[in-house]
Amino acid sequence: MMAELLVLVAVVGVVALVVAFLLRRRFLLSGLGAVTMWLRPTGAPRWSVGVAWYGGDALLWYRAVSLSVRPQQRLCRSEFQIQGRRRAGAADVSLPADVVVLACRTAAGPRELAMDTSTVTGFLSWVESAPPVR
Repeated sequence: MMAELLVLVAVVGVVALVVAFLLRRRFLLSGLGAVTMWLRPTGAPRWSVGVAWYGGDALLWYRAVSLSVRPQQRLCRSEFQIQGRRRAGAADVSLPADVVVLACRTAAGPRELAMDTSTVTGFLSWVESAPPVR
C-alpha cells in the first residue's frame, strides 16, 4: 500500500512538472514580439535555445528548458549593436539550417543570436529604431 502511494505521488509530481513547463512555454510565446531565439556568448561552445521578447527598450531572453519566470538575459536596446550577419555553418551543429546568426556587441559583452529568417527583419528594425544615445 505504501509503495503504491509513493508511485502515485511520483507520477502526480512528474505530471505537474510537465504541465508547469508547457504552461510557461505557452505563456512566453503568446506575447507580442515573442520569438524562438538561440543565444551564446561569443566563443562559447554551446548554443542555448530560448524564447525572446523584444519591445520597448530591452530584449528579454528566457531559457526554453527551465521553469524560471525571470529572464536569463536582459539586453538593453540602446547598448546593443549588430556587428555582423551570417548563415549557420558547419560549426553550428545544434542550430537548424535555415537560421541567421547575428554577431552583437552588448553592455554585457559580445553575444551571438540566432533566429529564423522570417524573424530577422522585424528584429533588426526594432534594434535600428532605438532612440539616439546622448
